[in-house]
Amino acid sequence: MTASLLLPALSYIFGWGYFISWSLSFYPQPLLNYYRRSTSGATIDFPAINILGFAAYFISNAAFLYSPEIRRQYAARNHGLTPTVKLNDVAFAAHATICSAIAMSQYFPQIWGFEDRGRRRERVGRTVMGIFIGSIIGVGAVAAVVASYPGDDVVTGWAGIDVVYAISYVKLVVTLVKYIPQLVTNYNNKSTHGWSIHQILLDLIGGFLSLGQLGIDSYIQRDWSGVTGNPVKLSLGNSSLIFDSMFIIQHYILYPGAGKNEHSESSRLLDAEGEAA
Repeated sequence: MTASLLLPALSYIFGWGYFISWSLSFYPQPLLNYYRRSTSGATIDFPAINILGFAAYFISNAAFLYSPEIRRQYAARNHGLTPTVKLNDVAFAAHATICSAIAMSQYFPQIWGFEDRGRRRERVGRTVMGIFIGSIIGVGAVAAVVASYPGDDVVTGWAGIDVVYAISYVKLVVTLVKYIPQLVTNYNNKSTHGWSIHQILLDLIGGFLSLGQLGIDSYIQRDWSGVTGNPVKLSLGNSSLIFDSMFIIQHYILYPGAGKNEHSESSRLLDAEGEAA
């Protein structure tokens, strides 16, 4: 098989491979919460900020993939090339938004019948609320500038693509901060109990595959602007590698006993359900 056929095939495999891995990573935590009948040990900030981030990621990816005008403006700024956004990027973002909303709903015990008696209802942190508000203001400001100062030259002037980039940067900000509350919670508890390591392992695999697809697509175009022109996908993959490594260190090195407790508790719950059936 020649390189002209091999590289697109690898890009396809890596792209849908990361879609599967990252998509599966959204299931271990809600399932663990369901089996434990509790969300203790996992912060509400993570799913809350994920809803914002992945909704923004979906909108920006859909614009780059399906909007002829945005694609024309991208080509004008990137040597006539097309965006490196693929169908698997849009599909992943849509699926992630839905899964994050489901995970968020588990922090309302009455919906799922969880018994979190005596536990104060967790609220979204001020930092996350600040990011929500700041994102709305930031995107709105860019949209206002584009509407007020439309440029004839999309390369040097303001254009609709700048609004799309502003929306995508919301995901960039979310990606850089969303793991921190959970890392701090694990540190304060000196435990990863209640936080699924399986989602982290799947997320790590997805990060490698996502970066691999981005690199292959840019190599096919013989222009690395495909990487710089898709900063969110680049940061998403890199942040996964960095933060997932931190969670793995916490789980297996710093607080190794939590993993055994989590496994045994989940097993007991599964066994109990099996006996009841």
